[in-house]
Amino acid sequence: MIGEQAGSAVALITGGASGIGAALARRLAGHGWQVVVADLDTTAAARVAEECGGRFVTTDVASADDNERAVAYTVEEFGRLDAAVLNAAIAGRCGLHDFTPQRYRDTMRTDLDGVVYGLHAALPRMRRQGGGHIVITGSIAGLTGSPDVFYASAKHALIGLVRSAAPLLEPDRIRLNTVCPGLVDTPVLASARAALLARGLLLADPDEVAAAVETVLADERTGQAWSVQAGRTAVPIELPVVHLASCSPSDKEQPRRTT
Repeated sequence: MIGEQAGSAVALITGGASGIGAALARRLAGHGWQVVVADLDTTAAARVAEECGGRFVTTDVASADDNERAVAYTVEEFGRLDAAVLNAAIAGRCGLHDFTPQRYRDTMRTDLDGVVYGLHAALPRMRRQGGGHIVITGSIAGLTGSPDVFYASAKHALIGLVRSAAPLLEPDRIRLNTVCPGLVDTPVLASARAALLARGLLLADPDEVAAAVETVLADERTGQAWSVQAGRTAVPIELPVVHLASCSPSDKEQPRRTT
């Protein structure tokens, strides 16, 4: 659907001023997309947008109103919204040892609430135009675990959001997926970079993740979580399917014994 519109497709990218978001903005623009870079860092967002021939909009994803404004701005500038890439995130502001309600909420309001607000803002426009694609930047921490406990908790929640919401959006021709990067060489990991490399761990370049997002945007599947790791091809992860307990027809015919 979106791939067929190359040259006229429009993408809104949250957290687009740096890292994965900036790499994706540059990649999509290079392949004919119109891009809107949404970020709190207005200076950096403006710079990336200028490089891409796109637009920027100051956006705090933790604000429902800001998400609504970002979508409205995108539609005002380009007339449609084909893809919303909900990429903005922060490292956890606390853990179990230094927990405070405020630090916990600061983490969740960006890493979870910000995605929910972005999804809610994009859906009405996509429904009106007959479809679209929403990609959420998750994390491998949402599939395994992490010492960054509440960051990982938010990323686990995003997997549940995608798996639960995607089937409900199929009648509207809206696809919903998440990419789950492993370690990515961004400023967030700068202080730990040397230690990670010393352990023999690979760090993906942000453009590797951007390429994976582009692959997902061109894919017709929905409700998938895609693993993205350095030097490896992005692939959907086979997530467990758990069936609810039920009784067989023959069981229904048998009265239950009581004691």
